[in-house]
Amino acid sequence: MGEITSTSATEPGWPSVSVVMPARDEEAHLRHAVERVLADTYDGELEMVVVVGPSRDRTQALAEELAREYPQVRVIKNPSGRTPQAMNLGIAATTHPIVVRVDAHGFLPDGYVARSVELLRETGAANVGGQMVPKGVTPLGRAIARAMSSRLGIGSAPFHVGGEAGPTESVYLGVFRREALEEVGGFDEHFIRAQDWELNYRIRAAGHTVWFSPDLRVIYRPRSRYRALAKQFFGSGRWRREIIAHYPSSVSARYLAPPLAVIAVVLGTTAALVGVAFGLEWLRWAAVFPIGYLLFTVLASIAQIPHLALNALVRFPGVLIVMQMLWGAGFLLGPSRARFTRRRARAEALAQAQRPHAVPDEAAPQQKSPVPTPEARAD
Repeated sequence: MGEITSTSATEPGWPSVSVVMPARDEEAHLRHAVERVLADTYDGELEMVVVVGPSRDRTQALAEELAREYPQVRVIKNPSGRTPQAMNLGIAATTHPIVVRVDAHGFLPDGYVARSVELLRETGAANVGGQMVPKGVTPLGRAIARAMSSRLGIGSAPFHVGGEAGPTESVYLGVFRREALEEVGGFDEHFIRAQDWELNYRIRAAGHTVWFSPDLRVIYRPRSRYRALAKQFFGSGRWRREIIAHYPSSVSARYLAPPLAVIAVVLGTTAALVGVAFGLEWLRWAAVFPIGYLLFTVLASIAQIPHLALNALVRFPGVLIVMQMLWGAGFLLGPSRARFTRRRARAEALAQAQRPHAVPDEAAPQQKSPVPTPEARAD
């Protein structure tokens, strides 16, 4: 991507930055993601921790190879393999006053860190971030990327579809003041998905600002198989249901539309089939719901003609159906309470076991100062 213009990236006294990157089964993208961070034009001190979960590919070996090549990079293990645990382990293993979250399948543009630090200073926010920009490399990947950039596919949040700079509910990734993370207790390891939104909710509830900037556009590699896409969106729907259970005020029409569509399609299809089987004319009219949904999908796909090549366009209707129906089904089913209890117990045990650097409060390093200005650091 193009370089982000920074008005003062060469000024002295930039605060030190800790970059935390969770990684699991990311052999295909890890090297490029790490090297994009290290190539960033930031003049302050920068350290990077890659937190590796149990992987079925060469992620661990590749991370260790990168650590040998680049002195800024360290590798630590995340036995649970889950993102919130990875972030907490990475944050605890670093000390700098600014914490940058980066995904192993997300690629930072030049100037991202410097511009983010400027925004922290200019806005007084506790967290700043921008937009996820999906870029597929296969026909299916490009169809998924287009759907993930659409209000029909993934909702209207600015970090998905763009918008004006300003305070917001959540952002993609995030560049945090460490003091704010410590104040709210870091990531809640209960939330396997939607942990970013949940953390930003607590940051806002504590009286801080989460700031969206359209300048900060990060390339994201979406799933490239229907099965992986279905698993992703089914899990996202389930965990959004859990978020709403914890924070009822967060419910909105955009979260209710997919589960209502699932109900209408399933009940409409079932009723129409019963009507056909038993000769009940009035029940056959229920077919209007699944037929209407399919018509909506076709019209939404026709609107993508200017944006997609034919080999991606023909895949778009299936992508849209998978995203909406699986998200809605996940939301309706919700997570299992028993599984939640077991997972939380395991997560807490693992987190405790994997924090040998955890020390009593009086001995713990303190990072409570705000982001210093160049003038303040020069003093």
